[in-house]
Amino acid sequence: MRVVDAARLERGREKAAKARATSDRGLYFRGVAEARYLLRKVFRLIEEEAKRAGIDPLAHQALIQIYGSKQGALRIKEVAERLDITPAFSSSLLKMLVAKGYVARARDASDARVAWTKLTAKGRALLHRIDEQVQMDVDSFTRRLDPEQTEAALSVLMFYAGVSLKKA
Repeated sequence: MRVVDAARLERGREKAAKARATSDRGLYFRGVAEARYLLRKVFRLIEEEAKRAGIDPLAHQALIQIYGSKQGALRIKEVAERLDITPAFSSSLLKMLVAKGYVARARDASDARVAWTKLTAKGRALLHRIDEQVQMDVDSFTRRLDPEQTEAALSVLMFYAGVSLKKA
């Protein structure tokens, strides 16, 4: 695991934000390139492992969103929002996950029009298995990144998320 200097990371975020406002945005786009490379590579590793486990990557993402939610359950429209897909497509995707036994659906106690989705033990086991299988590949990839690549990527992600490490 690499330790990143928070002050350097904050300076990188500030430089990226300033560079975005100039005519030569090279520094900003360097960070964007590193962030996209890091995320795309890691997501590709995870998607490939999901396929090997017999699940479509988008369905895998739906399981992650449901399991990782605060309540451990999401409504169909929330799954759609989190995956940036239509509610109709979300409903179809969730029906498939229910049929495979990865998700259970239940009607809301106070509003029968609302359906909640929650992972089953089988769905949790699948997510855990995929995560365990992919961890070695992700660790191997991230160890090969040089510190400047990591800091540039994190600085832009902080910028995108509207985060600063400065004390308020």
